[in-house]
Amino acid sequence: MKKKKWKKWLLTCGSVLALYIMIVHFFIYQAAKEQPPSDLDYLIVLGARVRGEQMTLALRYRVEAALKYLEENPDTKVIVSGGQGPGEDITEAEAMERFFLENGVSQKRIIKEGLSTTTYENLSYSKQFLEEGNSVAIVSNDFHLFRASIIAERLGFEEVYTLPGKTPKIAIFKLWTREYFAVAKTWLVDR
Repeated sequence: MKKKKWKKWLLTCGSVLALYIMIVHFFIYQAAKEQPPSDLDYLIVLGARVRGEQMTLALRYRVEAALKYLEENPDTKVIVSGGQGPGEDITEAEAMERFFLENGVSQKRIIKEGLSTTTYENLSYSKQFLEEGNSVAIVSNDFHLFRASIIAERLGFEEVYTLPGKTPKIAIFKLWTREYFAVAKTWLVDR
């Protein structure tokens, strides 16, 4: 009898987990396929790991998506957001700023936020550069945009757009799996 109850409990838990993953996957997918309108006031590019002074592929995909938008919308400014972690010789913001400058984006269009170490801090610290009514898109890898938009709404961003960068193929399984749990954490305990 105990074995039967145990199996039923495992089946129920497995079903709930599968349903949760399907629902979150749908929301992540929806956020990842959105494209922001033209002529936004700002892009906020969220930081990702830098090795030494070199951007990882995840960060490169973010800045490449932002660069394309900036080239098509010359009045849009960009906030590069990310501090310095272990193994990083410069801040993530510095690495992104260098990339944009090397690719012809004027220094006048770049705002550097180099203190943040989490998505919450990226958005909270970046928001300080905005004025009421500014239009903004968050730029990150596709898997990360849903959670980032939840955090932005909690921080009082008026209208949140997203601009997806690809996820490196080599890390898709790891990053998406981790994101399912990060979304649950955001829903349950993040501010």
